[in-house]
Amino acid sequence: MEKKVISKAVINRLPRYYRYLGDLLEKDVVRISSKELSERMKVTASQIRQDLNNFGGFGQQGYGYNVEYLHSEIGKILGLDKKYNVIIIGAGNLGQALANYADFERRGFFVKAIFDVNPRLVGMSIRGIEIRLMDELEEFLKTNEVDIAALTLPKTQAAQVASDLAKWGIKGIWNFAPTDFNLPKDVTVENVHLAESLMKLSYRLSVKEKEQQEKEQQEKEQQ
Repeated sequence: MEKKVISKAVINRLPRYYRYLGDLLEKDVVRISSKELSERMKVTASQIRQDLNNFGGFGQQGYGYNVEYLHSEIGKILGLDKKYNVIIIGAGNLGQALANYADFERRGFFVKAIFDVNPRLVGMSIRGIEIRLMDELEEFLKTNEVDIAALTLPKTQAAQVASDLAKWGIKGIWNFAPTDFNLPKDVTVENVHLAESLMKLSYRLSVKEKEQQEKEQQEKEQQ
């Protein structure tokens, strides 16, 4: 049987569903309709039903969705029913901010070590997580189970480090460097390009500004 291909757009929306459902759980909401969820998330009810139907639906006619069950099932789809050991490579401001973000642990992501080339940082710890020299990285990977490496490195260093990580068995890379990698197909990379995200925001602001200018121009012409 041919495996169903889920679109990237649907996958990108799943973490948002998970977050909103988690908020509802904290408020002791037991069930919710697609219409109510759509009003909270600003996504059409039809879109929500279509997205969830890719994975079986989960809803009941006239009842809606059981919040706890749907939250749990989406968590399983996202792989959040497992625990992941994470290392951070780059102990600058961004790397330290990631290490300080305790909410990762609630989702099952546990930072085990931080690596940097700066010897002055060695021996320091962030929330009990030790900063180590990059020279120790290969040996650390041999003696510890690591699932994900977060790269908060300059562009000039990131590609070589990513290549080394792939060679040493890392299958998941969370990349914050403004560059793309050419790695084996069995290595999964999630790019978080902060500048590109800011450019998208700039574009949306620019579009709204132009729309407002056009509206004002039309109002002047009608006077």
